[in-house]
Amino acid sequence: MNLIFRRNLLRLPAGAFVAVGLLSGCGSSLTSETVSLAELAGRTLTLAQSDVDVYEGVGEAGSHRVTVTFSPAAEEDRCTELNEGATATFNGQPMTLDRGGVDGTAGRDVCVPTRAYYDFDPNVWVQQPTENARIVLQDGSHTITLVLKDGKAKRLFSFQGPGAEDRLTRGQEYSFRWLPEGEIPGPITATLLREGGSATATIPTAQEEAVVSFTLLQTTPVAAHLLTLSGTAPGEVLECTGVATCEATLFHSEERVVNVQ
Repeated sequence: MNLIFRRNLLRLPAGAFVAVGLLSGCGSSLTSETVSLAELAGRTLTLAQSDVDVYEGVGEAGSHRVTVTFSPAAEEDRCTELNEGATATFNGQPMTLDRGGVDGTAGRDVCVPTRAYYDFDPNVWVQQPTENARIVLQDGSHTITLVLKDGKAKRLFSFQGPGAEDRLTRGQEYSFRWLPEGEIPGPITATLLREGGSATATIPTAQEEAVVSFTLLQTTPVAAHLLTLSGTAPGEVLECTGVATCEATLFHSEERVVNVQ
C-alpha cells in the first residue's frame, strides 16, 4: 500500500535547526567586529540537538544535528564575528564553524551569531553505545569546552504496549517511553494525520516522567494514520569551561504509520 500524507511543516524550538540572528533596521547600520574566542568568554554557549525522524523520504537539512551557539553581545548595536583560524570538534570530529557577523543579503542587516554544528547519521548512532558529547572550540587565544551527558545518543520513543505498535484500537490506552533512560522531557505531544488528509489532530496525553500515554478516541477514523510524537528534554552539562555559562536542550520527533481499527 502506498501511503500518502500531506504534512504541515514541523515547527521546532528556537535554535533547534538554526540560530536566528538579531535584526537591525533597514539599511546598513551594522558592521562586524572581529573578535577572538577569548573575547567571547563572557557569553553563554547554548547546545541544541535536533533528532527528527520522518516516516519516509529524506529529512530536511539539519534534521539530525548538534549545534552550539554563542549568545549575542550585550550591546544591541554591536555585532561580533569570530576571527579566522578557530576550530570546533564534536568528540574529536570536525564541526562546521560559522564565524557569524553581519549578513545583508536579505536587504537589511542581520547579525548572525557565531555557531558550530555537527550533522550525525541516526542509523549509525542507533547502533552505537551511548557516550557523553565533548565539544571543543579553540584558537590561538583560548579554549572552550562543553561536555554533555549522553550527548552522543539516538533519541527514541519505545512502544510500551499493549498489542502491536503498528495497529491501534479505538478506546484503548497506549504508552511510549522516551529513551535513553534517565532523561525526562517536557510535555510530549502526540498528533495523528489520516492518510490522504491535510489536517493533523492533537491527541490528549498524560505523562509520568519519561512515559507518555494516550487513549485513542472512539471518533478516530478507521484508516492508516501518521502518528507523530515529539518532545524536548533538558541536557545535563557535565563540564563548561571558557565561557560564562552553558545550556543544552534535546529535541526529538518521530513519525510512524499506525492502522486504526
